[in-house]
Amino acid sequence: MKNANANNNDKGANKQASFQANNIAKNPATVGSKTANLKKNVQKKAQHHLIIDGASCASCVTKIEKTLRTLKGVQSAEMNFAQRTVMVVGNVLDSTLISAVEIAGYNAKIDTSESEEQALDEKDEADAQYYKKLIRDMSIALLLGVPLMIYGLSIGEMTVTTSTERWVWFTVGLMTFGVMLFSGKHFYIGAWNSFKNHSANMDTLIALGTATAWLYSMVVVAVPELLPEMARHVYFEATAMIIGLINLGLALEVKARGKTSEAIKRLIGLQPKTARVIRDGKDIDIPIANVLLNDLIRVRPGEKISVDGLVTEGHTAVDESMLTGEPMPVEKAEGDKVVAGTINKSGSIVFKATRVGKDTALAQIINMVKRAQNSKPPIGRLADIIAAYFVPVIMIIALLSALAWLNFGPAPSIAFAIVSATTVLIIACPCALGLATPMSVMVGVGKAAEAGVLIRNGEALQTASKITTMILDKTGTITEGAPKVTDIVLANKLTREDVLMLAASIEAGSEHPLAMAIVESSKEQGIQPQKVTGFTSIAGQGVEAMLDNNTLLFGNQKLMTERSINIDAFLDKAQAFAEEAKTPMYFAVNNELAAVIAVADPIKSDSIDAIKRLQNRGIRVVMLTGDNRLTAKAIAEKVGISEYLAEVMPGDKAKKVAELQKEGEIVGMTGDGINDAPALAHANVGFAIGTGTDVAIESADITLMRGSLHGLADAIAISQATLTNIKQNLFGAFIYNIAGVPIAAGVLYPFFGVLLSPVIAGAAMAFSSLTVVTNANRLRFFKAKEH
Repeated sequence: MKNANANNNDKGANKQASFQANNIAKNPATVGSKTANLKKNVQKKAQHHLIIDGASCASCVTKIEKTLRTLKGVQSAEMNFAQRTVMVVGNVLDSTLISAVEIAGYNAKIDTSESEEQALDEKDEADAQYYKKLIRDMSIALLLGVPLMIYGLSIGEMTVTTSTERWVWFTVGLMTFGVMLFSGKHFYIGAWNSFKNHSANMDTLIALGTATAWLYSMVVVAVPELLPEMARHVYFEATAMIIGLINLGLALEVKARGKTSEAIKRLIGLQPKTARVIRDGKDIDIPIANVLLNDLIRVRPGEKISVDGLVTEGHTAVDESMLTGEPMPVEKAEGDKVVAGTINKSGSIVFKATRVGKDTALAQIINMVKRAQNSKPPIGRLADIIAAYFVPVIMIIALLSALAWLNFGPAPSIAFAIVSATTVLIIACPCALGLATPMSVMVGVGKAAEAGVLIRNGEALQTASKITTMILDKTGTITEGAPKVTDIVLANKLTREDVLMLAASIEAGSEHPLAMAIVESSKEQGIQPQKVTGFTSIAGQGVEAMLDNNTLLFGNQKLMTERSINIDAFLDKAQAFAEEAKTPMYFAVNNELAAVIAVADPIKSDSIDAIKRLQNRGIRVVMLTGDNRLTAKAIAEKVGISEYLAEVMPGDKAKKVAELQKEGEIVGMTGDGINDAPALAHANVGFAIGTGTDVAIESADITLMRGSLHGLADAIAISQATLTNIKQNLFGAFIYNIAGVPIAAGVLYPFFGVLLSPVIAGAAMAFSSLTVVTNANRLRFFKAKEH
């Protein structure tokens, strides 16, 4: 399921390295030089963005990608036919890439846009000009074709029987030739370029079909005596109508496919144009591009955060919903991170810029979404492979059809042969086939980004829809990942405030998560820890210190037992805490038990509902944790998970993934810690629980920017909806061609006397592409149901 492309061969290593790099700020002691080197290797892969001109169908996509992949230094080349762009990864010169594309028969240029906004503006402008050209070409062709078709259907026969008719039709033939040169020139140029490169594409079929119809008609006009009287029918209206209708189809496709970029446009629209920077003690508004690292930036209520940074002054609530999908504003105070594109709701703050330009979270999101939109799921690659053989096969079928009519058809057999061959060539143009996958991927990936779900590539998009088992890490995934004091049971005359002050004093110097929970709880209640002396950490048991000549002990049951402190009256209570997924700790003063303090990592408010959503989809949910069995059991029971594994080492998580895969399960792994990286890399799809500021998580296939597991359920729902949409498009495109080609060849004629007109074939081919584009755009209205 993985490693479909060359650039994915080192996926596990790259994923693990990047995930570790992402967490380096949180776990500096854990991350060694190996991680840094791996991240450096990942970053060395240069990306080249090419804009392609002249590609007309899925066959062109296959040829361009194949040509680029054969170049030395190229690791991958993915073309997005809907956008007419190619993303090439590898160490290769831009000029080499352009030359290779040109040799293949197409035009290419490097995307030199200075910003994503400029690139989209330029693309929109180019599409607008192309749309106008297509409408103009369509109008000219139909201006001739429609009257001719009406004449043929209602007024008279389009045959040559007299010298006057010969001159009239000769004039019409010249006018049709003008339409071919003016409105259909791009088809013939594309066909000629393909011929020179020993290949065939959509342009080949259109050029052959229309040219055949026109040449036959000119032969009828020039030397009618060479043909039987019944065969002296001209098809100028077919040539003009086909060119006009296909140009109309292309124009409608250009118009419709522009909507697929709306997600990127919305993301770019989040970026403010200016920032209010404090320089020399003054507030000045400057363009966003001029903001420097460590600049101090002031943001007032209602304004957007311009770049990523750390709050240095003030307190506010920030709306991060446009990036994370989380509806509730997030409180921000001194030392907290803020992200570009989010909205300051209430207070005025000053923050220091830590990431600017293309390094901001928003810029990385946009880049990740673009990369994913350019990638192909395996089902799309299958379509490309079929398309590579499709056009030559269709040309053979057209030839066989013509021969069959010539040898076995009724009179005038030559006219029937021309009509059937032309119709087969036109109706089989694989435009819809080329659009089927990229259109759906673009919309689906963009839709996911709007929900705070970043999908790394098309392969992950497809595989996520097939997941049968989801493994969830406990801490930070199902739970908040930040332990809190839940209970304090007093054992002697000390008050709750006394216990908290003394316990916080002894734990103030510790970095243990449970110790931090004690300190945070005291701060929340306005209790200041005191300075202790003689602090000693007792491995595996707890800590000891002195305060005002009082001996303080804080730790587990083993510590109390070794110091002969009587805790018998509180053992049942401690056991009850443990069964509720709480960690009981004993606090003693001067060798007398003072209190039992319970600390727990609370379950996220929406974890239970999100897990139910997964289970309702038929997904088997498994919880893995390094925590003790009692805690794991309690958490699993609360959230409705029947299958769990406790006291698991990081390497064992990956082993569990492998075991499930051997059972035939398609495994998803969701985690947020560095210890989850091996399992994330080993899973069929890795889901990283991210934060808005750490969007460059390359360890996982899919990043959930908000902490909620609803993002996980949303990702799978969007994945399934997108894959269903792709299948609908491919089914429509394939069935259309499979059903249309035999009818065009004349298979119904012996039974019903029906032979498809080339004009109808042209209209059907043009509107098949529009159908695919319209169906893909339906995804823009998809909403995942939270139940």
